Amino acid sequence: MIPRYSRPDMVKIWSPETKFRIWYEIEAHACDAMAKLGVIPQENADAVWKAKDVEFDVARIDEIEAVTKHDVIAFLTHLAEHVGSEEARFVHQGMTSSDVLDTCFNVQLVRAADILIADIEGLLAALKKRAMEHKMTIRIGRSHGIHAEPTTMGLTFARFYAEMDRNLSRMRDARAEIATGAISGAVGTFANIDPAVEEHVCDQLGLVPEPISTQVIPRDRHAAFFATLGVIASSVENIATEIRHMQRTEVLEAAEFFSMGQKGSSAMPHKKNPVLTENLTGLARLVRMAVIPAMENVALWHERDISHSSVERNIGPDTTITLDFALARLTGVIDKLLVYPENMLDNMNKFPGLVMSQRVLLALTQAGVSREDAYRLVQRNALKVWDTRSDFREELLADEEVRAALSEEEINEKFDLGYHTKHVDTIFNRVFGDQ
Repeated sequence: MIPRYSRPDMVKIWSPETKFRIWYEIEAHACDAMAKLGVIPQENADAVWKAKDVEFDVARIDEIEAVTKHDVIAFLTHLAEHVGSEEARFVHQGMTSSDVLDTCFNVQLVRAADILIADIEGLLAALKKRAMEHKMTIRIGRSHGIHAEPTTMGLTFARFYAEMDRNLSRMRDARAEIATGAISGAVGTFANIDPAVEEHVCDQLGLVPEPISTQVIPRDRHAAFFATLGVIASSVENIATEIRHMQRTEVLEAAEFFSMGQKGSSAMPHKKNPVLTENLTGLARLVRMAVIPAMENVALWHERDISHSSVERNIGPDTTITLDFALARLTGVIDKLLVYPENMLDNMNKFPGLVMSQRVLLALTQAGVSREDAYRLVQRNALKVWDTRSDFREELLADEEVRAALSEEEINEKFDLGYHTKHVDTIFNRVFGDQ
């Protein structure tokens, strides 16, 4: 991913230096296990650890690979340059390249998952803080983009919190599913390497042995992992889209923080654009872009082919780096989001009282009016408000058919905003637990 949308900790996971360090640890731990089994001399296993503080020369490995056309062999050749040819002759004993590549890839994905889990936890904290702050801040709920009934800004934050909390569970599950390793040799039969080697390597790297591998770790695990990233990205876009709507000039119920010296447009100095959330919408598309290729990687020929390899070399770094950046950016947006309660009330009252139509409808039916007639009476007066922006309550009070069923006091009572917030505490307890 380009530096503009990258953060250093996640980028480091995917650096060549980190990759070669993990390859080295896989090989060194495998040698330890083989020495314990008596397959190779202990002194040879010990010799491999002479390179534990070596910074592997990426340019040198690339130089070797230019000749060998094989990345793992190039690395092993370079390792032998540090350890010594005789001492390194048992390195990779009974192993195949995928043992190193797949186990390393899963280590990287686990480390990436740990960062993403921390990112989501940070976002959840920001959402909870804002939810509590605006628990009873009234705003209009919308369906199809049209005013529906009153809700609160706190509930808006709370529903995003609940969605991200589900994503946290999904991310933890995805981490657990991807945390497997395989050191099972060609076609996965352990013909030339003892399963105990796999168990030792996985234990040292914080993985569990893959129950059955072929020459590769099954790619349904990776498909599930990247699908999870896609779902989380969709949730990022869901929140970003709501903020973009709220920042529209004719809405202006909330807005991204606009810093000193920030410019919104090269042509129009008055502009304050929702650039961060628009950016998040685009980044979410990049993450989701990886989901289909990851699923297509599941179907490989027989015990192994490398059609998945080129895909994963791209989507592994790109999706995790992008989502890490997006989650961090969204957390900042939420934390600094400007909220305008007065504008929320102004918007709700743009068509005075109209959003209370359902309460009046229900009151009429409870007063003995058929639902069909009640709907007709309420809609008749509501449409006047749409056309003239008159006061809905005044229209109802002036309607003889409505007044035949409801008194002035009964009509006025239906315009109490508190009616719509009476269960906010119940919802908050469901989302956040007892506060």
